[in-house]
Amino acid sequence: MDLKTEKILKKVQKPARYIGGEQGCIYKNKENIDVRFAFCFPDVYEVGMSHLGIKILYHTLNTLDYVWCERVFAPWNDMQEIMKEQNIPLFALESHDPLSDFDFIGFTLQYELSFTAVINMLELSGIKAFARDRGNELRGIVIGGGPCACNPEPIADFFDIFSLGEGEESLNELMAVYRDCKKKGMKKDEFLKIVSKMDSFYVPSLYDVKYQPDGKIASIEAIGEAQKKIRKRTITDLSSVSYPENFVVPYMEVIHDRAVIEIMRGCGRGCRFCQAGYIYRPLRFKDRGVLFKDAENLCKNTGYDEISLCSLSSSDYEGIEKLLDELLTFTEKNNISLSLPSLRIDNFPKELMERLMKVRKSSLTFAPEAGSQRLRDVINKNITEEDVMKTCTIAFMGGYTSIKLYFMAGLPTETDEDIKAIATLAQKIVDLYYSNPNKPRGRGVDVSISLSTFVPKPFTPFQWERQATAEEIIHKQKYLMENITTKKIRVSWHDTNTSLIEAALARGDRRLSAVLYKAWEKGCFLDGWGEFFKPEAYYEAFRECSLSPEFYANRQREKDEIFPWEHIDCLVTKSFLLRENEKAHAAKTTKGCFEACADCGANSIEGDKICGKYKN
Repeated sequence: MDLKTEKILKKVQKPARYIGGEQGCIYKNKENIDVRFAFCFPDVYEVGMSHLGIKILYHTLNTLDYVWCERVFAPWNDMQEIMKEQNIPLFALESHDPLSDFDFIGFTLQYELSFTAVINMLELSGIKAFARDRGNELRGIVIGGGPCACNPEPIADFFDIFSLGEGEESLNELMAVYRDCKKKGMKKDEFLKIVSKMDSFYVPSLYDVKYQPDGKIASIEAIGEAQKKIRKRTITDLSSVSYPENFVVPYMEVIHDRAVIEIMRGCGRGCRFCQAGYIYRPLRFKDRGVLFKDAENLCKNTGYDEISLCSLSSSDYEGIEKLLDELLTFTEKNNISLSLPSLRIDNFPKELMERLMKVRKSSLTFAPEAGSQRLRDVINKNITEEDVMKTCTIAFMGGYTSIKLYFMAGLPTETDEDIKAIATLAQKIVDLYYSNPNKPRGRGVDVSISLSTFVPKPFTPFQWERQATAEEIIHKQKYLMENITTKKIRVSWHDTNTSLIEAALARGDRRLSAVLYKAWEKGCFLDGWGEFFKPEAYYEAFRECSLSPEFYANRQREKDEIFPWEHIDCLVTKSFLLRENEKAHAAKTTKGCFEACADCGANSIEGDKICGKYKN
């Protein structure tokens, strides 16, 4: 770190965000490196350092002796203002070199409201935001990946490449191709043409999008030899893929500061609103022996005294009881706590709760998502009120006094009666607690409801559905409150403007790149933080581009409409999603992958082998 940068750290709120040098950092000699990769997380340090994906890919890329991957995070407002005043470009934490020195500038795209942060980080680095303005030299390749890359079109004009799906194998392949092209003295356009023919890589500049007079997409056509449809990459055997034996340990407190082991990928439940449940298919498990070794290595190398098991639905892991037995033997002996997030309300047996209580007792969080059984069937949640009450009974008998429940407002076919059913269910849980003769003396129950606004997402059965308008959502929120009659139930909800912009960006097309840039010019840069979110700036940007967020968010899609992501293949077929949409409107459920194959298309990689068939 140079003296100028070091001095300014005394003026910012949390200097540990910017200093680097933490335990577990990877340093390499630049003279021996052919490819430098800046892994950028478009949010602040404590958010990015909590994300497992950056830990995995930081490790994966740095296993290549000719690649040096470094970390970059978005600066907080105080640091950003000083950097602008003193002309300090955004830098990587390991070398403190500016992003303009790197071959690749990679962004993980976890949330639509981080898109302006991508623009901001590029501009803070002195790098032009629009790909068309960055010249043809083979350096400074801007690449994006992560869940939002399943519809990359709203930010397509800022990126040279998108990596679709899981990157542990594909990024290493890309590094090898880039190294070879660099040695041959190729230009960027030559390199991108080669990449456009590689599995799981999308080069947006090599696709032409045409629009109808009404604003809908008329066609998406590949240019030259670029793939007509780009299929996401999937790791077929989680047990054999490389996993970090060490994490970078932050100097400051971050959101999730613990050892994390990923036990499975995908989800076999099929909730129709859940994008992750579809884009991460097929369902795959990691071998118990490998998991135990991962946990042992991470605790030994980092000093963490907490292990968290990571997945979309941890209690669905095959052999979860055996895994917990083995891990608890290790954790209890070494005074390490064990957390198991992502629990299903219909798969929470008493024995599992007792195992977890050996190390920690806190509040429990479950997600019924809808209050009425009819609406739970619409969204294919596949849980009943009996499941909810049974689980809460087990929890209360075990000494729990706090339950948090997640619900959504604005789901397809939702009525006021469905909203009222949320309050009714919460009241039944309160009554259940007080009917328990073994409840703790002197302690009341706390039932917390978190009400989010439904956002229709690409690659889900609800990708055709409209989002409820702000007026409709406000009505639903007020109606819920009118039906709650006790202070034992607390309610919180998301800002309606946030949900509207998120929905517009989630289902947007390439024209939104101009909207995003104008929003950035108007001061948008950390939109995931309430104190910085400026909805009016977005609305002005839409108007100036002769577009509207309602066109993207609040409009019902026709069944045969061409989506902006039509040329992306996430394995799950459009015909399957359409069948699920029709079943939703008939309030019919589909069995989960554990019970029967619904022929979603995700098993097309290696036949039946990959769909959760690895036994533990």
